[in-house]
Amino acid sequence: MLNFDFYAPARILFGKDEEKRIGDLLKPHSKKALLHYGGGSIKKSGLYGTVTASLKKSGIDFVELSGVKPNPRLSLVRTGIELCKKEKVDLILAVGGGSVIDSAKAIAMGVYYNGDIWEVYETHKTIEKALPVATILTIPAAGSESSGDTVITNEEKRLKIGYGSARLRPLLSVMNPELFFTLPKEQLAYGVADMMSHVFERYFTNTTHTDLTDGLCEATLKTLMKNALLAHKNTRDYDAWSELGFAGTVAHNGLVGMGRAQDWACHGMEHELSAIYDVAHGAGLAILTPGWMRYVYKDNVNMFVQFAVNVMGVEGSYRDPDAVIQEGIARLRDFFGKMGLPGTLSGLGIGEDRLEEMAKKSTGEAFGREQPIGGLKKLYWRDVLEIYNLVK
Repeated sequence: MLNFDFYAPARILFGKDEEKRIGDLLKPHSKKALLHYGGGSIKKSGLYGTVTASLKKSGIDFVELSGVKPNPRLSLVRTGIELCKKEKVDLILAVGGGSVIDSAKAIAMGVYYNGDIWEVYETHKTIEKALPVATILTIPAAGSESSGDTVITNEEKRLKIGYGSARLRPLLSVMNPELFFTLPKEQLAYGVADMMSHVFERYFTNTTHTDLTDGLCEATLKTLMKNALLAHKNTRDYDAWSELGFAGTVAHNGLVGMGRAQDWACHGMEHELSAIYDVAHGAGLAILTPGWMRYVYKDNVNMFVQFAVNVMGVEGSYRDPDAVIQEGIARLRDFFGKMGLPGTLSGLGIGEDRLEEMAKKSTGEAFGREQPIGGLKKLYWRDVLEIYNLVK
């Protein structure tokens, strides 16, 4: 096990009607907030009315910025930064899923950054300060409600880059599983694939003596798969959504990755898909992850046998580890299929014409500074291209 420094201060308020308390919760921290959200869904559901009434009752003034899209855009972030400066906002309340929260975090650090916020994403400069962010989660997926991470898409450059800082962990996050009931089944599927990938990126490691976090990863993955199928069958299953929501937080608040080298190659490869084709992040991950497994498993056979047996329930002879591993990967693909997720890039409408371009961008080769991605196996652009071709 490696040295680690675990700090996860985000306060999680879980359960029915917790969103009705948002004004009282924020009153000690804010006099004027930015209410940040996506489209009209929170107005149709009545959540917008609940939130604004609570803010007004608590005497919190607010301005609004809507329009966040999946794969949140840099242009809206820049608009939000200027709005917060003009209105002297002291807190951002993000009401939505990971895209809204990621956008809010970008705005929060951009308010204090002396320059264009995109520079922070490109250079990974250390930020010294950010506005506090609070969230009301409407889509369990990204885990952004408890993480210090944010991912933004520069629509002009067709680039999608992530950034992380402990200063970006939300002050508090409200999670009421009832707010997930109206999500379309494809959003459920995308979210589960994203949550599972957050675990996979930490689980598959060359670090040894990680019994506790191995077990946490495996329990989280099994919880996600079991309850995803239940919620897919009954989209108003409160208990299933409760398990999924909490598992999404655990998957990405840093806990399951403590003391182990992490990977993150699949996220790096997928960011190129969604940057260019604007596809759902979870859909891209569901396609790439089995392909990545097939390409890298021989670099740590024992780790993949453990996954196949402990997570996917494969039974077989340990004298034939390849067969055990291939069955585990097949069962994972079958699970994604049951959730209605595509199995190939062509199923997302992605052809072969830009695969090499995306592979080179993912490792920096396209910019003349190639750095391999991945922890379990270092992947250069030709490796990434091979994986793209495996799942095309």
